[in-house]
Amino acid sequence: MKLRRHFPGLGMLALLFFQGLETQAAERPNIVFFLVDDMGWQETSVPFHSEVTALNKRYKTPNMERLAEQGVKFTQAYASAVCSPTRVSALTGMNVARHRVTNWTLRKNASPDNASKTITPPQWNVNGICTNAGIERTMQVTPLPQLLRAAGYRTIHCGKAHFGAKGTPGEDPLNLGFEVNIAGHAAGGPGSYWGEKNFSAKWRSKGEHIWDVPGLAAYHGQNIYLTEALTREAVKALEKSVAEKKPFYLYLAHYAIHAPWEKDERFYPKYIAAGLKPFEATLASMIEGMDKSLGDLLAALERLGVAHNTIILFMSDNGAPSQCPRNLPLRGHKLTPYEGGIREPMLVKWPGVTQPGSVCRDPVVIEDFFPTILELANVPWQGRTIQTVDGVSFAPLLRGAAHPPADRAFVWHFPNNYSGQAPFSALRQGPWKLIYHHASRKLELFNLEDDLGETRDLAPQQGAQVAALARLLSERLRAEQAQMPVDKATGRDIDWPDAPAVLAANAPNGKDHK
Repeated sequence: MKLRRHFPGLGMLALLFFQGLETQAAERPNIVFFLVDDMGWQETSVPFHSEVTALNKRYKTPNMERLAEQGVKFTQAYASAVCSPTRVSALTGMNVARHRVTNWTLRKNASPDNASKTITPPQWNVNGICTNAGIERTMQVTPLPQLLRAAGYRTIHCGKAHFGAKGTPGEDPLNLGFEVNIAGHAAGGPGSYWGEKNFSAKWRSKGEHIWDVPGLAAYHGQNIYLTEALTREAVKALEKSVAEKKPFYLYLAHYAIHAPWEKDERFYPKYIAAGLKPFEATLASMIEGMDKSLGDLLAALERLGVAHNTIILFMSDNGAPSQCPRNLPLRGHKLTPYEGGIREPMLVKWPGVTQPGSVCRDPVVIEDFFPTILELANVPWQGRTIQTVDGVSFAPLLRGAAHPPADRAFVWHFPNNYSGQAPFSALRQGPWKLIYHHASRKLELFNLEDDLGETRDLAPQQGAQVAALARLLSERLRAEQAQMPVDKATGRDIDWPDAPAVLAANAPNGKDHK
């Protein structure tokens, strides 16, 4: 009898506990992470530079303008120079040197790296990430959506995944904490953007089914663009979550504006009429189609009555490809260590918190999204992840409060050889940016405050600064157990940037760095 008197009380306590969790989950904000593919810093009518550029005048993105007016614009937001590394960093909070998914993934145990006469890329994690132990050439992690789902969120993936190679657990977002997966798989680009072609590459010569976008058979044969189809499916998923009164995390990762460059007929004619060449008009139409998706999403949130409690984060995964117009004044393009490859357009709206129309000039980096989103969701994560988290929450910046330490260092690492881009590591601290080219052992130094276009290499005049940053970069790479390419001539790993031989070779006027 004594036991019977106590068990009902314990059951009631448990019931109250779980009801409390449900109430807490219901009060949490909804979060949308809107990630664009291959969108350069200036490929928008929103000026992220201190002045309006030619590309700002070319492209029409009225919904990005609206989001900027309602939230905060980040002018120094960084990602990796290529897609899979960025996406893995966002999902894990890890720097690319640590998670070792340093190039894009697709086929199991196969690297897209090109042959080189001088270096051999390391055995990087070509199979991506997973939550399982013992999967070869992967990084085992606790992903962001897994933590959010455990806290009561409906986690929705829509669009490009590109987290793991085909035939491995990481290819399916459902294995990474997402409750819903719409059109996400191993490939990093669509077979086609056109519904008439079933979003498949098979209609092209030598087309492969590996690029075909899955899960959208309902739109096959229709006159519909992929960006529009994804948006419709995302809105349906939101409607379901709102109807069930469940907070949602929507990761809407568009395939646009990644190749293949295929015109969006809804917008293409007006750009041709404006005098753009066919490729330029195609790119512009894809950008505006992406912007329409953003506008449709914002309208759906308003219609569903949840806009006031939904945080929107807008970002791109890397710079514009080399085939696209340069994002001047930035130097470089996708894959390169220069600002044109890694500096991205970023907007955040946190209703009632972010100051409308405000601008944040503090640097942030893609791995910061992991701790930030968890903080916005009020989900504790410290001590609950398998991986070491390198990112730092930028939630204080959204509140207009504290600024990050001025001496915070940002690191990029690409020990690969792909599509004409040789391996590199780079570091930014304050206005200074150091680039280490692995194969040549050359160090470049730029002052971004004075020279945003990275036109003047100051390494020959700033020996002490080069040495200090080379040591800091090397310390970070060693601490994160970064992989380096192998020098074919010696059979050994490429030297760290602070190796005496590297510093001596880069010393101004032949003098050693002090």
